[in-house]
Amino acid sequence: MVAPKYWRMVLKLSGEALAGSLGYGIDPDMVNTIARQIKGVMEYRVQLAIVVGGGNIWRGIAGSVKGMDRATADYMGMLATVINSLALQDALEKHGVDTRTQTAIEMREVAEPYIRRRAIRHMEKGRVVIFAAGTGNPYFSTDTAAALRAVEIEAQIILMAKQVDGVYDADPLKKPGAKKFDELTYIDMINQGLGVMDSTAATLCMENKIPLIVFDLNNEGNIKRAIFGEKIGTYIGG
Repeated sequence: MVAPKYWRMVLKLSGEALAGSLGYGIDPDMVNTIARQIKGVMEYRVQLAIVVGGGNIWRGIAGSVKGMDRATADYMGMLATVINSLALQDALEKHGVDTRTQTAIEMREVAEPYIRRRAIRHMEKGRVVIFAAGTGNPYFSTDTAAALRAVEIEAQIILMAKQVDGVYDADPLKKPGAKKFDELTYIDMINQGLGVMDSTAATLCMENKIPLIVFDLNNEGNIKRAIFGEKIGTYIGG
């Protein structure tokens, strides 16, 4: 059997990915589809951590634009990621995948507190670890949380699941002639403002030499293709 190219990774899921065709909230069918893909990947004995956004329920920055205190709005966004993480954990366990959720904000009745060594140990035992509540700090996105956790657990790569099949020079949904990039450097991603992730997260990845693969989550089997090093989406590194 061919071995995966990457054996320890962070999968970054947007909150919108869990909303599926509903556009808002959590679509059980979509969550089930994602869980099924992850189950297929775990059969290859890889070590996987997941960071989930909360944009399908609440966006802190949107609340602050409308006059809400930014820190309060961001904490609400962190709680939204916890809701998404628990929904994903439930779906994974229904597929027989052993899972642990760790939160950056302590809530022991709901999930474990984030402890780096414990997270790594869970992964070594074959459990999927879901990191919830971002970094636990306002003013930081879940992209930054994904980059930070990837550095902490010494992940080889970050898999960024999107609703499009890679990185383009413009929104392909609004501009049909947009150019897709097969490969990019971190510097190009930052300088061209391509919107893959915020600058804090991008800088963390660049300084710690953690590459990214941006791919389409809606194409079932893409998570497996990514960990086996197939040419899908856009590879960012260098």
